[in-house]
Amino acid sequence: MEIYDETNFECSKIITKKYSTSFSLGILAFSKEVRNPIYGIYAFVRFADEIVDTFHNYKKEELLRKFEEETYQSIKDGISLNPVLHSFQSVVNEYKIEHELIDAFFKSMEMDLHNTKYNDQTYENYIYGSAQVVGLMCLRVFLKDQPEKYDLLKDSAKSLGSAFQKINFLRDIKDDFEEKGRTYFPEVNFDKNFNQNQKEIIEKDIKKDFDFAYQGIIKLPPSCRFGVLTAYIFYLSLFKKIKNTPANNIMTKRVRVSNSQKLLLCFYAFIKCKLIPQYT
Repeated sequence: MEIYDETNFECSKIITKKYSTSFSLGILAFSKEVRNPIYGIYAFVRFADEIVDTFHNYKKEELLRKFEEETYQSIKDGISLNPVLHSFQSVVNEYKIEHELIDAFFKSMEMDLHNTKYNDQTYENYIYGSAQVVGLMCLRVFLKDQPEKYDLLKDSAKSLGSAFQKINFLRDIKDDFEEKGRTYFPEVNFDKNFNQNQKEIIEKDIKKDFDFAYQGIIKLPPSCRFGVLTAYIFYLSLFKKIKNTPANNIMTKRVRVSNSQKLLLCFYAFIKCKLIPQYT
């Protein structure tokens, strides 16, 4: 069984590396015992996201429903022949990840199948299920040996997931709107009225999320603090580039941080992490 487990987590690791350079580098900054569980979580959410985002020539609703059913069955059985689901169920069962978080995640994935525009409430619901719960799943892993700190840090974990997701929305506006017909930000019509003022309001909200998230990052255990800080700094750099891109240009190009820049940022994160006071 040990070889089977290792092989399945290796599959999740490959998926993470294929889909996200930023998160792959961030995960490498974790202590070894933390890496596989985070690979397991990332691969799971990535595959669900893939169903709703790219499987255009297939029955998405049916595929997502089957994926959800197989997820819960694998958690109940403690095993799956699907490598992604086997890795994920191992993490859920070992770290006692609440099923409510998984429920909320699938609800957000379902929203991507149907909703094209969001109001304030559905926007908040979507961000909670698509991003904040992922932060909470990871927090369960990070705090395995300190579960009493979960309630203290869960709001900052949610803020970090929220900041990442909102930046993704800004970065992917062109693809989401033109290719998928989605408009996540309430009261925004990208055909007519998206302007610099609206962009700055969104950015102010993201800045608030970032600031609050940082207060939690510095209180994380050493085993994961550097990795989370690395991802935070990657996204903060992307955020700064987006802020410097006028609203009328954000629809025409996808802002990104180069791999060479990411390596420099990783070094910066290492130095910054060393300067953070040690919390107990």
